Amino acid sequence: MKRTTPNLVRSVSTTEIFVFGSNESGRHGKGAAKTALRFGAKLGIGNGISGNSYAIPTKNEKIRTLSQTKINEYVQEFIEYAKENENKIFLVTEIGCGLAGYSPEDIAPMFKPT
Repeated sequence: MKRTTPNLVRSVSTTEIFVFGSNESGRHGKGAAKTALRFGAKLGIGNGISGNSYAIPTKNEKIRTLSQTKINEYVQEFIEYAKENENKIFLVTEIGCGLAGYSPEDIAPMFKPT
């Protein structure tokens, strides 16, 4: 089953978490990261939960694209968080598929159950 988040998320409810690609230093200046600021993302927090947003780093602190292996480590941390918070709905954007330059085919398999 394919489930996707709309390209434009205007609001989130108290039970929803906006999941976006970030950089490790938490500079949320463009793309979905900038949108996440409206949902509680905090500047300086580049990984994990903040408000109703969850950052998954796809770039390092120098804004260089991370390897797929490193992104996968962050995705697995997110999956653990999601398992611990089954009462939440996670609106997962196409992380790594904009500014980081990966395709959905590169990233999507990281989210499949093992």
